[in-house]
Amino acid sequence: MYAYDQYDQAMVDARVAEFRDQVARRLDGRLSEDQFKPLRLMNGLYLQLHAYMLRVAIPYGTLNARQMRALADIAEQYDRGYGHFTTRQNIQYNWIKLADAPDILADLARVEMHAIQTSGNCIRNISADHLAGAAADEVCDPRPYAELLRQWSSFHPEFSALPRKFKIAVIASEADRAAMRLHDIGIRMVEREGTLGAQFYVGGGMGRTPMIAPLIRDFVPVDQFITYAEACLRVYNRHGRRDNKYKARIKILVHELGADEYRRQVEEEFAHLLTLGIEPPRAELERIKAHFGPPIHAELPPLTAQAGPSDPAAFAEWRAANVLPHKLPGHVAAVISLKPIGGIPGDATAEQMRVIADCAALYSADECRVMHTQNILLPHVREADLPALYARLADAGLATANLDQVGDIIACPGLDYCSLANARSIPVAQKISQRFAASGKGAALGELKLKISGCINACGHHHAGHIGILGVDRKGTENYQLLLGGSEAEDAALGKITGPGFDEDGIVDAVETVADLYLARREAGERFLDTYRRLGMEPFKEALYG
Repeated sequence: MYAYDQYDQAMVDARVAEFRDQVARRLDGRLSEDQFKPLRLMNGLYLQLHAYMLRVAIPYGTLNARQMRALADIAEQYDRGYGHFTTRQNIQYNWIKLADAPDILADLARVEMHAIQTSGNCIRNISADHLAGAAADEVCDPRPYAELLRQWSSFHPEFSALPRKFKIAVIASEADRAAMRLHDIGIRMVEREGTLGAQFYVGGGMGRTPMIAPLIRDFVPVDQFITYAEACLRVYNRHGRRDNKYKARIKILVHELGADEYRRQVEEEFAHLLTLGIEPPRAELERIKAHFGPPIHAELPPLTAQAGPSDPAAFAEWRAANVLPHKLPGHVAAVISLKPIGGIPGDATAEQMRVIADCAALYSADECRVMHTQNILLPHVREADLPALYARLADAGLATANLDQVGDIIACPGLDYCSLANARSIPVAQKISQRFAASGKGAALGELKLKISGCINACGHHHAGHIGILGVDRKGTENYQLLLGGSEAEDAALGKITGPGFDEDGIVDAVETVADLYLARREAGERFLDTYRRLGMEPFKEALYG
């Protein structure tokens, strides 16, 4: 994984010192809240319902054991003993005191981490496929290109005050494991006639106007892809709506101009930028790529004789559900579920983070990944170590076997924490996971991706769920709309609302009703999404509303 050089470290240290001064001036009254707000947002600090929330960047979701332990220490020292992993492959702390914020940033800087550009109208954390470097179907490891984008976009003077926040994802396979087409820019690394390059999808996003990004250019040579990204951003920065925040995202610009006209303007800007020579030198890309080699097996501890798992059946269930193939023989990738039955999706205690750090160091070449599904991946595990790994995870409550099942719920913090939310998300997620665990239907349902948002901003990606739930305010009462048929994968689709909403208990019943219809009507080999697409909405509406 990438390691800071002296320039990276100096930049982060300077930001910490700058913010320490800003916080001091806010605390003694020299800065008003209106003056301080844009400064704190530049450092990932939000003022939520009950306290400050700090969002920490984890570029493309990759971190090592030392960094994970630092996150655990922060949770324990400055928060209430836990952190919340997000759909942007970041971590959030929900109970931060303003006076502590500079010390937290200093602690992060000591382990090559920061909170820069995790909020505000700028280019946010660059996300990537969580299986990058481990997947057999990728044409290259996309993380060096994500890192190059991160370095290009950090403190970029032209893009520090965009019309609205901006999100980029990078993948390198036909399978989309990063919701690439639901980003402002989605980049897929591809190979054409032996030459590496990138496809650019521009204008995707969720929120109150969800859109799937159209393909803007099928191939950009790898030596020009930063230049093309800059062209895409320049056209947006020039024409994006600043008079109406609800129409400020690039998806609205692409939609209103039309993909062809947006493409024409980008190509014109691209041709101009090529004359300026702004692309980073190839030597810089090669320097970055050197940080992303295969796992160094020689540094792993030697294998020792291991006792079998104490519960062989539970281990077999976990292995079948949560262990993924790896491109290296004898290796696998193992998913650590942060979705225990009745738990809060994405939350991990300080002690659990330390267990994850230990497991990364012992079993995964000192590397773990935050997945956009709010789980943690150990990308480089030797198959022989799986029993020992499982035992450690089970002892820590981290071995729930539910990857991509109905209990593997994505949920935003909702009205329990967020000042923008209209309804609670967490209790709904807890009740649904408990309902399906009690009924025993979870495994039988197979792949069924359920996502919950507490407001139209869609931080829980409800539009992209096979089953999506949106919490709304209906005359002062929390109400939940049900959506069906969404997908964030390579078959990207937006879910459709079934009809009138439900109360908290009613939405749990509604999800079970939909699941039962699927079990009754599915054909051999069909996922829920396949059955829905074959049957259409009407049978589900009939079951829900009679």
